[in-house]
Amino acid sequence: MQNASSPKQSAATPSRRRRVTGLAAAAVLAVFGVAAIGQGLNGQSTVRDALKLEGVTGAPHMTPAGIAANVKKAGLKGIDLPTCSVAGKPIDDGTSARCFAQYMRIDALVVTGGKTYAQLPPFASKDGKGTYDMKAAVKMPDGGPMNNPMSQTWVTETALTTALNTSYMAEQISLFGIAVGAAFLLVGLAFGAVALRGVRVARPSLAIARRRRPASVEIG
Repeated sequence: MQNASSPKQSAATPSRRRRVTGLAAAAVLAVFGVAAIGQGLNGQSTVRDALKLEGVTGAPHMTPAGIAANVKKAGLKGIDLPTCSVAGKPIDDGTSARCFAQYMRIDALVVTGGKTYAQLPPFASKDGKGTYDMKAAVKMPDGGPMNNPMSQTWVTETALTTALNTSYMAEQISLFGIAVGAAFLLVGLAFGAVALRGVRVARPSLAIARRRRPASVEIG
């Protein structure tokens, strides 16, 4: 006499392997999601802490109406003005840093008469407009031409606004990392739920198959 094996039993091992694989994949996705969320939160906190250390506060004119009045007074036209406002507000996150950088650029244009660094004459002149002629430039104590001070305004503005915009970009990347981490975590949880549901469904089916299996088969 020989016991006959059930088709359900022969399929149990592959099914169990698939369930284990599904649970492992779910665990990996969930761990990756949690790690991504943690790194994103840490990056966001780092950006905001660094900005707070600088103690920057928006100037009173850093409102759409205030900057528009300054631009009109300087006689500048065709300049895109900020629509945000940071007047009297602390610059302590990426969004406010980007807004502050926009106002800094307009302030620099007001000082230079609407000219960027590349458009400014390289040397200082007595009339304050700058010159390309080294001979007509204001002389330094050593006899060399003096650099245009308005160019230094642009150098300073570029350095500061780049740092502020980098803070904004870093915070946005951190937020993207948090969103991606949350997505991976949800997908992992969904995979885990499907795998566990397969376990619960398979166990009753296997029990029913065992009850219905013939006890033995005579041979010979």
